[in-house]
Amino acid sequence: MDYVLTFLTTLIQVYSYALIIYILMSWFPNARDSRFGQLLATICEPYLEPFRRVIPPLGIIDISPIIAFLVLEFATRGLYALFDILQAQI
Repeated sequence: MDYVLTFLTTLIQVYSYALIIYILMSWFPNARDSRFGQLLATICEPYLEPFRRVIPPLGIIDISPIIAFLVLEFATRGLYALFDILQAQI
């Protein structure tokens, strides 16, 4: 059971790193047009898009990735809580 928790939390952590790289690529011209940028866009945009629809940008600053990171953090904490509850019942 611990292996599943470790796998899921590692997966969320790797996805968070992919989001960070994708967001930082917006600071460099044409970085998102590269193959790596397009790969990250394919992975990250479906997750970021709902947050961008709900949260409007503040001028030129897009704060929706911050909320997306918070959701990932809450998901990680929720997984830990869920697995604690499941282990207590066993």
